[in-house]
Amino acid sequence: MPIVWCAISGHGFGHAAQVVPVLNELGKRIPKLHVVLRTTVPAAFFARRLHVSWELSPSVQDVGCVQQGPLTIDVAATWRAYQQFHATWAQRVAEEVQSLRVWRPRLVLSNISYLALEAGKRAGIPTVALASLAWDEILEGLQSEETEACRHIIQHIRASYQQADLLIRLSPGLPLKAFPHVQTVGPVNRPIHSSSQNHLKNNGRDTPLVLVAFGGVPLSSFPSERVARLRGYHVLLDRSLAEMHAAAWRSPFESQAGAQGFDERFAMADVIVSKPGYATVVEAVAARKPLIYVRRENFAEEPALVEYLHRFGRACELSREEFFSGAWERALHDVTVLPAPTMPPPPSGIPRAVELLISVL
Repeated sequence: MPIVWCAISGHGFGHAAQVVPVLNELGKRIPKLHVVLRTTVPAAFFARRLHVSWELSPSVQDVGCVQQGPLTIDVAATWRAYQQFHATWAQRVAEEVQSLRVWRPRLVLSNISYLALEAGKRAGIPTVALASLAWDEILEGLQSEETEACRHIIQHIRASYQQADLLIRLSPGLPLKAFPHVQTVGPVNRPIHSSSQNHLKNNGRDTPLVLVAFGGVPLSSFPSERVARLRGYHVLLDRSLAEMHAAAWRSPFESQAGAQGFDERFAMADVIVSKPGYATVVEAVAARKPLIYVRRENFAEEPALVEYLHRFGRACELSREEFFSGAWERALHDVTVLPAPTMPPPPSGIPRAVELLISVL
């Protein structure tokens, strides 16, 4: 039984969302593939998405960023967390190496844990990174002060990344210059099929459905009352967001959506309101769905994602002030009257990524 040790950052769900469709396609090519998911991403995320044999091995693989909601990085807290993480580095690596030697996988696949890449190298196992960003380049943009400690951590991360046998760089994304061996592929996203009923009926009239979804980092503040009064639109929240704001959010369309997960709600939606994260951007472009985005602070990968979105999709920016005040009318009007994009999106990077993984396996 071929085993892949898949180390995934627990910073939100975006890293897992990149890995899952590649693993699903790899499973079609390699019979009896078994994946050990080394991550803090909960099993519930993989239950309906990952279609190969898998099991969860909970482990903190990296820090990522400490955030105050999905839009803001707490820079000081992030650097403190990295200092704590690296204070026990030798022990962390030793534990990973020991686990790898017990499992004896054919491959360490990382998005984008530098701990796993260094441990895999020490254990003598082929290591491949699959990602659109890397933590050294993210942290470079968070150096509010040029301290020796910050520089040392970035250099340490870079040195670990340099041990990877291969980086499969996903587009759109950061340059990822630390990796010595790089193959760039197209965008990676799960296929989400459009619903046969793209509008909910209201008094015999089709009304556009707007989905609000901000990923795996909770959005603690939401202008429920103002958004509920938007005219000419039905607003549906991502299920986790709807549950968080259940006391203040009253919408008959939540009961209609019922237990439907993100994929079903995304398929029904006519417009998406979100942050410009990787999975949201490439899935909206692939599905030809207009996206209204609220920019984040200090996210180094955001410019590349926004540029991709405007080149191949339909998008409008909603300021933070407009978002949190519920003043969405302008953006909703602007995005729905945009012409369809003339350029088709780049072809999927999944087939090429799978070929590269098979060549290493």
